[in-house]
Amino acid sequence: MNEPILVEGLSRRFGDLEAVSGVDLTVADGEVFGFLGPNGAGKSTTVRMLTTLLRPTGGRAVVAGYDVVRQADAVRRSIGVALQDAAIDPLMTGHELLRLQATLHGIGRSEARRKGDELLARVGLSAAGDRRVGTYSGGMRRRLDLALSLVHEPAVLFLDEPTTGLDPMSRIALWEEVRRLNTERGTTVFLTTQYLEEADQLAGRIAIIDHGRIVRQGTPTVLKAEVGAPTLVLTVDAAHREQARALLCERFGAERPAARPDDLAIGLAGGAAEVTAVVRALDELGATLEHLELSQPTLDDVFAEATGRRLEGAEGGAADGSTTDDGAATDGADDRDELAGERG
Repeated sequence: MNEPILVEGLSRRFGDLEAVSGVDLTVADGEVFGFLGPNGAGKSTTVRMLTTLLRPTGGRAVVAGYDVVRQADAVRRSIGVALQDAAIDPLMTGHELLRLQATLHGIGRSEARRKGDELLARVGLSAAGDRRVGTYSGGMRRRLDLALSLVHEPAVLFLDEPTTGLDPMSRIALWEEVRRLNTERGTTVFLTTQYLEEADQLAGRIAIIDHGRIVRQGTPTVLKAEVGAPTLVLTVDAAHREQARALLCERFGAERPAARPDDLAIGLAGGAAEVTAVVRALDELGATLEHLELSQPTLDDVFAEATGRRLEGAEGGAADGSTTDDGAATDGADDRDELAGERG
């Protein structure tokens, strides 16, 4: 299976709203593919089409060798999915949920028990296996949901913003498990996220979606190199801000979107060697320089160049995990319940 995911012209409309518009993607066997974008960009809507929870209104998608519309049952048997909001019974224990999931996939009792023990160990939950899930922390629930999605050894694993709302240590632990799955088992992973560091850490290639369209696609290294000049971010006193903006853009480089409204940001065409000249020019202007930093191109710069704004997850995103997506609430909870009962 050379192309576990093949997407051509995929579209989805909700009434007059086109949430996903003509998406083309190819994910190679054994690849970790990052799918980035801000809330409302179309990430979750795309994932729901690829995992058969939502029928496309245009285009086609083949996942694990099967058409997502005509062969939806075969797709579900071949994939694992961990959604943002896992439908996990809080009154059951980790062991019980894993055995139930194995039963739903036709796995025998002894094999189900063995797999449950193995998967709990893989995600670091062996000691909590006999506790009710209602007592688990957010990070533990995410790791259990990952284990549930792996019971039937799927060919393709979909992770939809798996670390949203997690503390830094839980996020790193989940990253490590995703890496092990990919390197040790060769699992193909389709990762949607709004965290730039997450994509940089895990993905070999990424695609950035904005307003339902793919605006950039490639390896993080190549995409960052295409941005070119480093970004100079500075803050000057309010009285001279507009004069400073005009001066910087005229003499030193093109303006880039700034993360904070009081900042100015430019692509410093001459690189670090120009910083001294910038400071001197601002001094001659009479501006008070309050803050200055120079950074090499990041994925946030890639997104900013492509869309004219900064990616929300660049500064950490929503802390409560309350992310939404275009049209995601339209079919919402019923779809999550459906997938929970027929995961994979």
